[in-house]
Amino acid sequence: MIQAFGLTSNPRKGLPPAADDVSFEARAGRVTALLGAPGAGKTTVLRLMLELQQGRGITYFRGRPLHRIAHPSREVGVLLGDVPGHPARTVRGHLRMLCAAAGVPVRRADEVLEAVGLVSLRDERLGTLSRGMDRRLGLACVLLADPHTLVLDDPADGLSVRESHWLHGMLRAHAAQGGTVLLTTADPKGAARIADRVVTLEQGRLVADQEVAEFSRTRLRPRVAVRSPHAARLAVLLTKQARTARRSVEVVREGGNRLSVYGSTCAEVGETAFRHGIVVHQLADEIGDMGPGAGATRAGEPQVSRDPVPGTAGQTAGGSHGVADTGRTSDGTLGSIGAEPESADPRPGHVTDTHRTTIAFQAANGEPRPSLDAPEPVPVTAEPVAAGAEPQSSAEPRPTVDAPKPVADEPLSSDGPAQPATEPQESPDVPSVGHLSDAEARPEETTAPLALHRAGARTARTLDALPPLPPPISVRPAPSPLRPLRYEIRRAAGIGTGFLTGAAVLAVSAVTAVVLARIGHTPQPRLLAAWPQELPLPPAALGAGLLGALAFGDEFRHPALAADRGTVPRRLGLLAAKLLVATATALMLAALTIGCDAEVLYLVYGRELAQVPADWLPMSASWIGLVVGCAWAGVLAAGVFRSTTAGLAAVAAVPLLVVPAVHKVLEGPSVRTAAGLPMRLREALLPRWPFGGERYLEAAFSVISQPVGGALTLSLTALLCAYLLTALRSRFR
Repeated sequence: MIQAFGLTSNPRKGLPPAADDVSFEARAGRVTALLGAPGAGKTTVLRLMLELQQGRGITYFRGRPLHRIAHPSREVGVLLGDVPGHPARTVRGHLRMLCAAAGVPVRRADEVLEAVGLVSLRDERLGTLSRGMDRRLGLACVLLADPHTLVLDDPADGLSVRESHWLHGMLRAHAAQGGTVLLTTADPKGAARIADRVVTLEQGRLVADQEVAEFSRTRLRPRVAVRSPHAARLAVLLTKQARTARRSVEVVREGGNRLSVYGSTCAEVGETAFRHGIVVHQLADEIGDMGPGAGATRAGEPQVSRDPVPGTAGQTAGGSHGVADTGRTSDGTLGSIGAEPESADPRPGHVTDTHRTTIAFQAANGEPRPSLDAPEPVPVTAEPVAAGAEPQSSAEPRPTVDAPKPVADEPLSSDGPAQPATEPQESPDVPSVGHLSDAEARPEETTAPLALHRAGARTARTLDALPPLPPPISVRPAPSPLRPLRYEIRRAAGIGTGFLTGAAVLAVSAVTAVVLARIGHTPQPRLLAAWPQELPLPPAALGAGLLGALAFGDEFRHPALAADRGTVPRRLGLLAAKLLVATATALMLAALTIGCDAEVLYLVYGRELAQVPADWLPMSASWIGLVVGCAWAGVLAAGVFRSTTAGLAAVAAVPLLVVPAVHKVLEGPSVRTAAGLPMRLREALLPRWPFGGERYLEAAFSVISQPVGGALTLSLTALLCAYLLTALRSRFR
């Protein structure tokens, strides 16, 4: 169950907030649709609910806000766009990687693949999937942790009719099992097909919260779609025929050669066109959309007397969003099309649309026909409000005992919009919607003493008596993968980038070693490492740095961990996993490079150039430290600057910028030296290390004391501090 209270986004420069005091409820076992045109604030409401955007309000998922849930992915499944997976990764590999992030068994990937019908495509690359298959994969990612609540942002966008029906069936099945489904859509007819309850937004405000039956009755209206080259003439004939027969028929010019006829049938329109020899290219029954707020009771609008006005024809009030299917009666209910309401009289209106032709005559009993146009969008409740009665609040969400009760920043005026049921009641001086006083119904009769009395009553309110504003919404940090090492291994091994990079490094190193041996004047250690004097780093070190930079760079390009944020979390567990995998990759690359270069030199020039140097231990330590250090520099720099290019640039900057600076510092005169440090270190360490650990420590110090080793150590320290600083700053925010 979802309970949202007072969701309000931060105001924009010169513009109203994208979401303004939105409160609603989505019950378990039901599908709730958040309906609105593009730009109505649907996605903003979802982001406020999921604590992905700053604002005000609070949302409870089964009684708990999202930041109080230990494992959010197991409670709420979110799909706010396309699946941001690497295009070279397979469908099954992508789901197995997300299994490690969600902490679920790997067999769950095969289960959801079977559930969404992607078993036959499990070995396909993500970049080759169609729109429908991508939506199926997105739903599989949402269902991976078996969440109770599904939050989907326009899941049927761009899908075919068949794929939309399949998706709706999956969501209905999840709701039938007791789950909660909340989705957004811009299609009223689609919302009526799938949802049990429809919440309508317009310009960031809630204008309707209705059951689907009430929504269909008040928002959707049957019509006859006509396309003819003589549309204007046909409209005149239909109008004349309706006037003669004294029937309520509405003809709307849609532009060009298209007409929409309300209150008639295909047979009647077709017969009229046939009798007058008018060619018709299209004649079909459709369901028309009347726009947001259709069937709503206007807040602050005076009630119309139930006594009919003699001689007044029911006319329409044009709206900018479409046409209404029924007329509004004095008690807030809507009459049916072409039929007279049994217990209510219509409210006369006026025509504002120049392209709309409405014929509405009085019936035989003298009562006017109901108007056929929709009022402008206003808040509504799910149940009609009876004349002279207090508005019902059963359609609005009811907060729990400990839930906050948000209120608007300003008190409700006598003609302001209706507030949700979750807001505190105003003082008796402010009448409720649907039960206005006579003075409000007739503003010209309002006296000055009454206005002064109301002003004094409002001034008497103290700030202490006003309820608090909704609590602020802080952006929730992205969760770290529950099994980071397993996740990183599957991420690195799931695509062929690492294998291709390693093969390219080995090939370049072998060719470089052969060329250097042919030219000569290259020391044996540099020959085995394929490191010419002209290059700042050997190919193996550059390759290790590139693979390290890709570890974080691919996460930012294809944020599978945080698809709803467009970024990845800076967590120490994830960083440790990436550094560990990068270390293992760098060690393998360093060993394979030396082995391949030695083997190629032996095959081309003989055993002389493939011999192992006498001081192989310190040289091996230096070589491993260089390759591993470049890999770590790539990981840290890409994590700090959020870019693969920045990570690789940081690796190249070490020999080009940092090493010359260290050389300049070491070339200066020194009064004291660190001679004898190993001996003093042995004396300081009272317990003796097993297996001659002092030798390895001495070798590490000797590597760091070299200019390249010192520069690399200094760079790694700076990058690690920068990463920790950015991680802690985002955590504190």
